[in-house]
Amino acid sequence: MNDLNVILFNIAESLPGFLLAIVTHEAAHAWMANRFGDPTAKNLGRLTLNPAAHYDPWGTIFFPLLAAFTSFAMIGWAKPVPIEIRNFKNIRSGIFWVSFAGPLSNLILGTLSALLLAVIATKVSSDWGFYTISIRMLRYSVFINFILAFFNLIPLPPLDGSKMVSSFLKGRVLYKYESFAQYTPVIFIVVMALSFMGIHTLGYVLLPAQKIANYLMFSFLGLFGGIG
Repeated sequence: MNDLNVILFNIAESLPGFLLAIVTHEAAHAWMANRFGDPTAKNLGRLTLNPAAHYDPWGTIFFPLLAAFTSFAMIGWAKPVPIEIRNFKNIRSGIFWVSFAGPLSNLILGTLSALLLAVIATKVSSDWGFYTISIRMLRYSVFINFILAFFNLIPLPPLDGSKMVSSFLKGRVLYKYESFAQYTPVIFIVVMALSFMGIHTLGYVLLPAQKIANYLMFSFLGLFGGIG
């Protein structure tokens, strides 16, 4: 395969897991917000797994394609769901659980992907026509979900982790913490610049996500008798 064919193949095997990961993340935010009394996202049609309702031109199309053409797989984001915290029955609990719902959905989806991968790898004949591509697609699904979950749990405004932290803060401390959001774009630009220079700072931060993903896959494979 030439380089272009390899890239197109990587896009094809990454796309299902990528879309399901980012769409489930936003739908989970919408579902939890509705549970806490805010139907804003639901009323706007965002309580759905339909990618068309969640796509963001930059995060769902441009950046993932750029990543696919410059690295090994697609990565990006969906359009954030609108949340009106004044509708929450309990504001502090609502902020925490609505924020956590996105990463939690990715942890669950990543775990299910690892389980399904182990089942196919150990219980389905390798002669099955879709055996190899299914394993590759599920392996990517495991990693993208755990990476998205851990990335969003970073307590850096406006990521989900920062909102979870802010639910425990108030007054001047909360104001100072949230004002740090103005520096986030600069931090991301610096991190990306370092990556292009070969210093993968974000990779070190997300290393636990990769280790846990690997651990789960090998654990499930071992459970079904696939290794050792």
